[in-house]
Amino acid sequence: MTDQEPEPGDAFRGSAEDELLLREAEKIVTAIGRMFPGLCEVVLHDLRRPDQAIRAIESNLSGRSVGDPATELGLARIEDPVFPGIVQNYANRFPDGRPAKSTSIGIKNSAGTYVAAICLNLDVSLFASVARSLTNLVRTDDQEQPLMETLRARTVTELRTVVEEFAAARGHTPRGLGSAAKKELVRSLQTRGFLQVKHSVQVVTELLGVSRATVYNYLRAP
Repeated sequence: MTDQEPEPGDAFRGSAEDELLLREAEKIVTAIGRMFPGLCEVVLHDLRRPDQAIRAIESNLSGRSVGDPATELGLARIEDPVFPGIVQNYANRFPDGRPAKSTSIGIKNSAGTYVAAICLNLDVSLFASVARSLTNLVRTDDQEQPLMETLRARTVTELRTVVEEFAAARGHTPRGLGSAAKKELVRSLQTRGFLQVKHSVQVVTELLGVSRATVYNYLRAP
């Protein structure tokens, strides 16, 4: 017997190895499918029998059965030994039209032949609906706003800064502002929530050099 001739029992050992791989893969299919029932279909394809490829199917979402034939991807993997071992996250669709995200994992024996494939088909229709709902929930209307709103509490330090920047932009100190400018500033401070800060009116009177009564008059005046 030459080195090229197969030893007796090689064919049997190869078949036994393939069967072992399929039995172990079937455990994985069952476990994953039962972990995501109704959400992710998990299928084990026996690529040695393309006409009756489906050996196990868990969390059945496609309506297929054990003994159904291989898909196009399975047939391509059978015909091409260098076909990618993992084809991941590709778009797919269930027979009823629901969108799916699929991943196919090829399993080779020690001879480098594809004997099986585990395929996961995730029903993304529910997620798509949830995603649309979330998008609508966080969407804001595209419209012109009269001012920028800040949702945190104001501070006296920020109040002083706003007053000084307002005056500086007009070439004055806060006390040097005219009556109309002071009125505009006080009303702006109220609109932006600065007058809700504790002791804010007292700070404004000190910065502008006016009385509390004057500040309230600015707020009441038309």
